[in-house]
Amino acid sequence: MTNFQGSTAHADHRILVVDFGAQYAQLIARRVREANVYSEIVSHDLDAAGFAALEPSGIVFSGGPASVHVEGAPRIDPGVYDIGVPILGICYGAQLIALQRGGGVGRNDRGEYGRTRLRVTEPGLLLADAGIGDQQVWMSHFDAITEAPEGATVTASSLAAPVATFEAPARGLYGVQFHPEVHHTPCGQALISRFVHQVCGCPGDWTTASVVESSVDAVREQVGSDRAICGLSGGVDSAVAAALVYRAIGPQLTCVFVDTGLMRAG
Repeated sequence: MTNFQGSTAHADHRILVVDFGAQYAQLIARRVREANVYSEIVSHDLDAAGFAALEPSGIVFSGGPASVHVEGAPRIDPGVYDIGVPILGICYGAQLIALQRGGGVGRNDRGEYGRTRLRVTEPGLLLADAGIGDQQVWMSHFDAITEAPEGATVTASSLAAPVATFEAPARGLYGVQFHPEVHHTPCGQALISRFVHQVCGCPGDWTTASVVESSVDAVREQVGSDRAICGLSGGVDSAVAAALVYRAIGPQLTCVFVDTGLMRAG
């Protein structure tokens, strides 16, 4: 039996955020990191084996500008649902889960855009901090989920979204029609935190300092007693890379300035 409650077998916990072609993925990844969990953005073209190789603790499907009914709309390898980690769909991502896992997505006669009243009927796990009743959320959709995936419980709705939130813990599937990553959804950060911590089992002990430490250790292990060269263009990226490598191997590093012709005068 697949365990969808989050695995603690990995030394490093990570959440993969699937980019479906909008600006949402970057902000979702940031919100996950604000919950002190490491996140990476990946393409929807990645196949199930690619997802499994990254050993995620959980996956988030981002929103996107397309309709799931349009020919050529981005899809996900169905095998991703079988790798044994929880999946949270947001907006387009939630509709895609419904479409691919036994639910239904209908074309609405009107969409919802901007601040919207959400009626929570059963908080479940994701909305436990919000409680039963009305909540303000940020919507941006035309199509709407009309039937939740098989085995899922509908926990909230809105005027134009009969399935605004669903949960299927036994199948590791969760979905929200609204955008929890934006500040206009007050309960959003708590929802994301609950998903990554309680559903995915991530301990919440990751910080940006962890990136520095792991990067320094990785460089030190790779270079060993050899010497290294770093090209410096004067930009932030190469300067940070040089600083990290120097912290790892000190005088074994030689930096070479590369004049790209784009530096400010003086």
